[in-house]
Amino acid sequence: MTPRTTWILTEGLAGTEGPCLGLARALGVEPVVRRVRIRQPWRSLPASLWLSPFSAVEPGGEAIAPPWPDLVISSGSAVAPLAAAIRAAAGGATRVVHVQDPKTDPARFDLVVAPRHDGVEGANVVATRATLHGLAPASLAAAAEEWAPRLAVLGRPLLAFLCGGDAGRRFRLSPARLGEICAGIRLRMHRDGIGVAATPSRRTGPANEAVLHAELAPAGAMVWDGTGANPYRGLLALADIVAVTQDSVSMISEAAGTGKPVYWIPVECRSRRMQRFVDALTEEGVLRRWPGGDAPLERWSYAPPDDTTRAAAEIRRRFGWR
Repeated sequence: MTPRTTWILTEGLAGTEGPCLGLARALGVEPVVRRVRIRQPWRSLPASLWLSPFSAVEPGGEAIAPPWPDLVISSGSAVAPLAAAIRAAAGGATRVVHVQDPKTDPARFDLVVAPRHDGVEGANVVATRATLHGLAPASLAAAAEEWAPRLAVLGRPLLAFLCGGDAGRRFRLSPARLGEICAGIRLRMHRDGIGVAATPSRRTGPANEAVLHAELAPAGAMVWDGTGANPYRGLLALADIVAVTQDSVSMISEAAGTGKPVYWIPVECRSRRMQRFVDALTEEGVLRRWPGGDAPLERWSYAPPDDTTRAAAEIRRRFGWR
């Protein structure tokens, strides 16, 4: 059998909802997305102190109530206790798969799918090399067809620069540091004739977006200005080389999933978890560190991580689903 009804349970953040959607597609199910907001005091409490998890959901959002689905795919430590409570309330009739570190006992779920750099352990834990994502080959092929005419004017090889930004106290990308990165890209554009297409993320911020436009656009790079369709998938589909700032596991994982050469660009990083992630994939030949100075960009090949497909296969095996 396969699940007839599936919920995706997150707070609606792209970094948590995207992996769940990718896993649902790999399982061949059409999920209902439930986005919730966890209110105080639950948000500030460890999961072990959530005495009434269903009361933690802010009113006015998605209904979290019976009838329970056959499968819940959840992500985000804030909703993990709620997902575990659904499993308990359903008396085992609902399977719950939590994606990423739940920050609570993995035994409270039927399965936990977490990147190995999170260090989550347990008999029901599937450790992945990278984070799950939904960039299937068909999705990239469609993006390539859409964006090919607009990127055709750029030189080859084409470098896609995926620019992140600040993330709490863990990552800092200053305008000065971004200026250094852009100077290195610009040097290679002039010397080696590479084409460049850059896109900021939500974390980039106005100051750094201004740096991208001022430093790269006059040199002939395409820099997305935030209007119209986001070229992100098109860049991954059509680039020959990808460079990603160090602050995003999701962007690095999606880039590595293409099988193309992927450079990670150091930023100010206070996350040992992130450093373990890029170090491991660098040692395995998937990633390379962005070269300092004027070293030319290289091309290499590797077997891309396919954690989403592997996680779906493991779910089917463990749950006895077709």
